[in-house]
Amino acid sequence: MTPAALSASFAGPFALGTLSRPDQAAFPGLVIHGERVLDLRTALGDPALTVRGIFERWDEVLPRLRALAADGSGGPWQPLDGLRAHAPVEPRQIFQSGANYRQHVIDLEVAHRAPDDPRTEEEARQEIAAVMDQRAAEDLPYVFIGLPSAITGPYDDVVLPGWAEQPDWEMELAVVIGRPAYQVSVEEALEYVAGYTIANDLTDRATVFRRDMKAIGTDWLHSKNAPGFTPLGPWIVPAESIADPRDLHVTLKLNGETMQDESTQDMLFDVQRLVSYTSQTARLLPGDLVLTGSPAGNGMHWGRLLRDGDVMEGFITGLGAQRTRCVAEASV
Repeated sequence: MTPAALSASFAGPFALGTLSRPDQAAFPGLVIHGERVLDLRTALGDPALTVRGIFERWDEVLPRLRALAADGSGGPWQPLDGLRAHAPVEPRQIFQSGANYRQHVIDLEVAHRAPDDPRTEEEARQEIAAVMDQRAAEDLPYVFIGLPSAITGPYDDVVLPGWAEQPDWEMELAVVIGRPAYQVSVEEALEYVAGYTIANDLTDRATVFRRDMKAIGTDWLHSKNAPGFTPLGPWIVPAESIADPRDLHVTLKLNGETMQDESTQDMLFDVQRLVSYTSQTARLLPGDLVLTGSPAGNGMHWGRLLRDGDVMEGFITGLGAQRTRCVAEASV
């Protein structure tokens, strides 16, 4: 599906994407309203330029992008119609936040209760809510690492592996890093954020927890990192165009039916705290992603997991929309 099929709707005057024409190399594009795009390799005089390369020079390039979008200069603009939208950036690192939406965690914990749990559902919800509030007060986000090879485009098919018994959706706000960040404070963390995009962080619920070695706990490699399990994009919207990342709406529709519909206000840890926390251990690099967790309304909550032929549509305020179709892995 071409990006024009879903429109280039986003906050602010411009966004970044990675696009291509049939049988041609992908290029970094400056996208403006009216569904036009400029090849930034030409406009910025760098034939080898990528979107990640733009973030490596973000402080220098951002003023130039503003000017190009404002006056329509820089070379021939072309319509989005007929172009393919790829994942907008190729990160070197992906940091994923788990258990970061209060209601989502409560719902998942209730769904995973042992059959012999003596608590009523209401008692379980109250206890889990208290644990979530304690985590937030103690400033302990839960962050793990994902693989760039799991990323796919915002309109590409998602292949459901034959081994995935309970594939589930997780629509998320993704943070794009614009400057190397190491041990930054909460107060300065947003200075290292270049922009935001949409991620659907798919998970096979059946393989999250190791059945053979329960003491080890979660197996994020197996449950989250199949090829194509992270549809990304379509656009990266500069941070300056998003007034408050704590006031965005995250929506996912499955076959036209709304499953997730929640505000980022339900986050336990906001963007600043997640970026700062992650940077205390790891050095964040330009183009890296920090996924901020998924709100309530996943398949485990509804008792309905992903199947062959399902169509997922994801929306986040000011960031556009993605649409992906699930395809069962072909049997060998």
